[in-house]
Amino acid sequence: MAGQENKEKATPTAQLVAHMTRTLRKQKGLTQEQLGEMCGFSGAAISGVETCAQPASDQMLVKLEEAIGDGMGFFQESRLYVRIDKYPVQFKDYALVERAAVNLCLYSTLVVHGLFQTEGYARALIAGGYPILSQERVEELVDARLARQDVFDREPPATIELILEESVLRRLIGSDAVMRDQLTFLAACAEKRNVTVYVLPLTAGLQGEHAGVYGDINLVETHEHEHLAYLEPQNESMMISDPASVSAYAQRYARMRAQALPPRESLGLIERLAGDQQ
Repeated sequence: MAGQENKEKATPTAQLVAHMTRTLRKQKGLTQEQLGEMCGFSGAAISGVETCAQPASDQMLVKLEEAIGDGMGFFQESRLYVRIDKYPVQFKDYALVERAAVNLCLYSTLVVHGLFQTEGYARALIAGGYPILSQERVEELVDARLARQDVFDREPPATIELILEESVLRRLIGSDAVMRDQLTFLAACAEKRNVTVYVLPLTAGLQGEHAGVYGDINLVETHEHEHLAYLEPQNESMMISDPASVSAYAQRYARMRAQALPPRESLGLIERLAGDQQ
């Protein structure tokens, strides 16, 4: 039943991968079973890809590139677009922008920003959200979210800033163990040379001023040095390119950064809270 539904909803990317897999396999005179054996999958799995009953996994695309890719790089390049297909519709355009950004300035108010989430933390959030998703879809979204972290270590590296509300660090998601792993990972990210993490303390509003009260912000500088703002209120996406609007968001972000703890103090707080979860 799921296979038939996948066929009916197959994306253009899945259809193209299916066509190329079938065409290149036949050119080499291979059966589905033989190609599956070469790739470490069953013949039924290859059939699933060729009929769009089960889209290719990232691992299968890697193996298909090795087995029948002939150095063209088709399956390697397809990995990105297959991954994009897995994202919610409202996030797909931003995912491409984020991946290619030269600079990211991020502010998160309720949970750890998706780019910085661990597997356990992401799974707890996605599985606990609404509408309720199948376990298969949960795992698909978790894998897609973790894959975004390629931006941390790509060449050339992106410069990434994250401002987190202190309440995010104290809000238990999943379990004590999940939070400990998440805070430990966040601290490790903060140690990267191209990443800076700030914590906006609970006391930020004591003087009657808190620049972050309007919610999450993602500011992006593209490879072409275009400046964008991305907002996602209640799962509705807004990509803003108007220079005056983006400038206003950037100024607001700068005020939040000024009200946050310095990077070393922020890291120290994250490490202390991670220790509290031991």
